Amino acid sequence: MDEKKYATLEKKISPKPQIARNMFTAFVTGGTICLIGQGISLFYTTFFDFTERTSSNPTVATMIFIAMLLTGFGQYKKIAQFGGAGAAVPITGFSNAVVSAAIEHKSEGYVLGVGGNMFKLAGSVILFGVFSAFLVALVKTILVKFGVVSW
Repeated sequence: MDEKKYATLEKKISPKPQIARNMFTAFVTGGTICLIGQGISLFYTTFFDFTERTSSNPTVATMIFIAMLLTGFGQYKKIAQFGGAGAAVPITGFSNAVVSAAIEHKSEGYVLGVGGNMFKLAGSVILFGVFSAFLVALVKTILVKFGVVSW
């Protein structure tokens, strides 16, 4: 069978992606995660001496901790299977990636297994996140310096 016939056959028998359904479930899942985060932030501002601005750090730490627990108990995988990108994009997805890699390599030992492998996926995210933040800060500094924007 030549490549054109194979490509035609593959296209014919491959299931069609349910784009609208995937977008909806990602929106609902990501929105629910953000709603939970907003509730946690409101909890910190209501019951503790945090302002709206200062409550962000403990809120992020709490969301990471919750995602870590859900990953450890095998529940975040179910959320991610349902929500797709809606569960992968927030900080909870990043936490899931780090913790699941650590769990996967635990049998190799704590130093070489967990320590050596848990940042393989997350390392690139951290690298490009820091690099992007540097570029944005550089552009902002240049724009402020030349009076294009005031900050």
